[in-house]
Amino acid sequence: MLVLELTSQECLEILTRLRFGRLACSRDNQPYIVPIHFAYHEGHLYSFAALGQKIDWMRTNPLVCVEADEIVDLYHWTSVIVHGRYEELLDTPQWRPERARAHALLKQRAAWWEPACVRTAHAAADELIPMYYRIHIDQVTGRRVGMVEPATVPKSEGWLKGLLHRTRLVGLGHRWH
Repeated sequence: MLVLELTSQECLEILTRLRFGRLACSRDNQPYIVPIHFAYHEGHLYSFAALGQKIDWMRTNPLVCVEADEIVDLYHWTSVIVHGRYEELLDTPQWRPERARAHALLKQRAAWWEPACVRTAHAAADELIPMYYRIHIDQVTGRRVGMVEPATVPKSEGWLKGLLHRTRLVGLGHRWH
C-alpha cells in the first residue's frame, strides 16, 4: 500500500465530484461532527441545514473542518480535508444571488436536502427553519491510498523489509527473517 499526498488542485477536483462529507465544528472546547451534503464551487462548499445545534455552534465559532472521501475498498481510497470558515447565506436581498447559486448547485444532486430537513421525532415540520450556508475554503489537503505495483519493489526485498530498511529498523544489527 502506498499513501500519496494530493495537490490542492487535485483536492478541489475531487471535491467537485463528491457530494457527501462530515462537518466538524466546535464550541467551548467541545467538538461536534455531523454528516452533510455539499456542492463545491469556486473556493466554497455550499450546503443546506435546518436551524439547530450545528448552525448555533458555527455562528459562535465559524472555524470549521469538512472531511469527504471516496472509498473503493480497504486498499484504494481518497480523503480530502477542508479547513474553512462558515458563512450564513441570509434570506435577504443582499444574499439572494448566493442563495440562488447554492440552491442551483445543490439541487443537481439527489436528496440534497437530507439529512438537514428530514422530519425527526423531536421536530415538527413547521419548526424546521431551512438555511443555506457555505464554507469558505482556507486550506485543503488530501491523501490517496493505493497498492504498490509489484514491479516497483525489488525482487530481493519484500515491501515491508524495504520499508523497515529505509527507516533503519533493519540493517543495524537486527536481522529480518
